[in-house]
Amino acid sequence: MNARNGVHRHKIWIGILIVLFILGFAFGFVYYRMTAANSSKKTVQAFVVEEGSGTSQIAAELESKGLIRSANGFKIYARIHKMDGKFQAGTYNLSPSMKVSEIANIIEGGKVAAVSVTITEGMNEFEIAQLLAKKGLVDKDKFIDAAENTDFSKEFPFLKNAQKGKYRLEGYLYPETYSIPEGSSEEDIIRIMLKQFQKVYQSLSIKKKAAKMGYSVNEIMTVASIVEKESGNKKDRPTVASVIYNRLKEPMKLQMDSTVNYALITNGKTITGATSYKDLEEDSPYNTYRVDGLPPGPICSPGKSSIEAALDPDDTDYLYFVLSEKLDGTSYFTDNYEDFMKAANAYGEASRAEESKG
Repeated sequence: MNARNGVHRHKIWIGILIVLFILGFAFGFVYYRMTAANSSKKTVQAFVVEEGSGTSQIAAELESKGLIRSANGFKIYARIHKMDGKFQAGTYNLSPSMKVSEIANIIEGGKVAAVSVTITEGMNEFEIAQLLAKKGLVDKDKFIDAAENTDFSKEFPFLKNAQKGKYRLEGYLYPETYSIPEGSSEEDIIRIMLKQFQKVYQSLSIKKKAAKMGYSVNEIMTVASIVEKESGNKKDRPTVASVIYNRLKEPMKLQMDSTVNYALITNGKTITGATSYKDLEEDSPYNTYRVDGLPPGPICSPGKSSIEAALDPDDTDYLYFVLSEKLDGTSYFTDNYEDFMKAANAYGEASRAEESKG
């Protein structure tokens, strides 16, 4: 009796060991499938998840590209962690050195591959298009076409009062450092920049302050854009803004070289250097040497400090300004034309003397 019990217990233990061995093997097999496909291969490749792709399709494509060992391993991980139906479309930078868990979490979290690009204060839409094209993010002509012909005003109501015509987005493509997801369309990128402007628009209460000043949002943004181009020194910007407003009140022509440059650009001409007398004759609504008041819209994308200067200018009687003979980027301000001419000549002499040293 005892002998039979001993044999029975022995068989039970053998059975348990076999089950444990099978479970261990199965666990090890599954674990192996979830480890990195090639831990030593650190190279990154772009992996695209199309809209509507399911777990099985994603897993199969990951395996076919050598990014994971097994599609089944990926599906098991996704099922265990309840990720089915949560994977997001986009372009992702993945590597065979990543574990299944890393890859799954990246795709579920929508951590798409992105390109960093800095839109500098004072850039116009053509310069922005050129920069984005250089980064490989857009087709330059398609970007300009989208900016000039796509109506974004329903999504962004602040555009309803922007200038009419094809330059309606000029000034509203906010200068900032962006992380642009790869595969974004020209329209997508424009929306990203308009959303950033919308944040600034709301935080600075541009509409409310503009109305209080007796100006439209578009006029404020136009002033801000001129301030941006006319002053490289942030401390001078509220004073530059005061000159603009003082000239508008006189009234007298603004006569800002920056607007002449924009007139040349929008007329398809190249800026070759300092503004010439011929340039001042350019036929354009942006040429403030020829037209009264403000141009129809902004001439570039102004930054926050220029917008703030347009909303809160210094209280001065100045009507003129010119770069200082100090050559330190600051400006000299005056309410007297003869004084202005003396300062302009002094700057010219100082500038030429500096050039002769080089």
